[in-house]
Amino acid sequence: MFGGDKVKLPKELLAKIKRYAALAGYSSPEEFIVHALEKELADLEDADSDEEIRNKLRGLGYIS
Repeated sequence: MFGGDKVKLPKELLAKIKRYAALAGYSSPEEFIVHALEKELADLEDADSDEEIRNKLRGLGYIS
């Protein structure tokens, strides 16, 4: 997965990803993951500064 790099996911999360990917019509769980990450990163790329990125990440609950 991901160009030779591996990402470990909890089994419960992977099961959800597989289910939602199938329901949404993605060709694979990987395609669903890539789309979700690209969408999140696009929101961050709109930021004008590192501080704005940190604030967005805090707002999303990724950092405290």
